[in-house]
Amino acid sequence: MKRVIVIALCLLFSSSPAIGFELGDVSLPDTIAAGEKSLVLNGAGYRTKFFIKAYVGGLYLMEKKPHDQAAVIQSNDPMAIRLHIVSSLITSQKMVDAVTEGFENSTKGNTASIRDRIDRMVEVFKEDIKVGDVYDLVYAPDTGMTASKNGILKETFSGVEFKKALFGIWLCDRPADADLKEKMLGN
Repeated sequence: MKRVIVIALCLLFSSSPAIGFELGDVSLPDTIAAGEKSLVLNGAGYRTKFFIKAYVGGLYLMEKKPHDQAAVIQSNDPMAIRLHIVSSLITSQKMVDAVTEGFENSTKGNTASIRDRIDRMVEVFKEDIKVGDVYDLVYAPDTGMTASKNGILKETFSGVEFKKALFGIWLCDRPADADLKEKMLGN
């Protein structure tokens, strides 16, 4: 009987998603999927502005190790960013403004070639935002970039150039938050 209980407990715990990172009330999983690939949590931290914790951001890559920002941005490998909203002060307008500014910083103002996709990405953040909302921005070379909110697909974008600009919001030389960037890169 003991053996059956031990086996049952092992199966129960092995089928539960592993928690890779906990910060406050937020738990990020060890892995998430990008197409048929499994990505591992490379690093995560808070996005803060004026001492307010806005969201927890996590970077998922093919392998966990300290990474160079340019290598991640330029890569055509599967990768993802998860944003978990933790502040009621974060509104859709604030996210729209932040993402718009982030694209400008990431591309050094060269947004013309991806303007249509930027506009569609901004639309993803125009829905009401609440504490606990989770955004997954997932890139897979064969399917492109997807944006989901709370597990519901909102938009799909083509092209690695758009992926580079989007990931650059958090990883470029003028990131949304320098401390979050370093934590996401595992440095």
